Amino acid sequence: MAKKRSNIVYQFRIELSEIEPTIWRVIQVPSEYSFWDLHVAIQDAMGWLDYHLHAFRVRIPHKKKEMEIGIPDDEEFDHPVVPGWEVPITKVFTEPGKSAIYDYDFGDSWSHYVLLQGILLKKEGAKYPLCIAGERACPPEDSGGVPGYYQLLEILADPNHPEYHEYNEWLKGHAKNYFPYEPDKFEPDKVEFWDPKKRFKIAFSQ
Repeated sequence: MAKKRSNIVYQFRIELSEIEPTIWRVIQVPSEYSFWDLHVAIQDAMGWLDYHLHAFRVRIPHKKKEMEIGIPDDEEFDHPVVPGWEVPITKVFTEPGKSAIYDYDFGDSWSHYVLLQGILLKKEGAKYPLCIAGERACPPEDSGGVPGYYQLLEILADPNHPEYHEYNEWLKGHAKNYFPYEPDKFEPDKVEFWDPKKRFKIAFSQ
């Protein structure tokens, strides 16, 4: 079934948990987005590379149980994962103030707090999704979660550290090439968003 086009956008604030100063973004996405589409927008705005599994943990209005939305696994679990492309964001984010937890990379365990800040009219001529604000660079992919990220910052801040050159070589040779890594730098207008349909085809082409 084709999605109905709307002149409404949802504004979300996304914060990466357990890190200070806070790494955060504010994005605006079309109201007809699914949770898969929102996943892609969060990945692109934060600066992740979408190399790992993800899941949203949400509470459906008028239901007590928490729902996990993401990519279903072939195995049976106590809490089955609902396909993100089958759930519209409007089912969960019914009004400003509603929130969800977005987990990415179950090895490094990056957790994000996702808050619906507002439901707005689209601006004429604007192309959505948009990243309208944010601070600080995303941690490098596969940097070892929160402990690994803090260790990375500590080593990069000390050119005399025995692992300083090793870490910089790793950043240079990374798929994204993070060198030089500038943890305080983020420019919202430099964010490039993928078409969620194209990302879906790439993710499930094999």
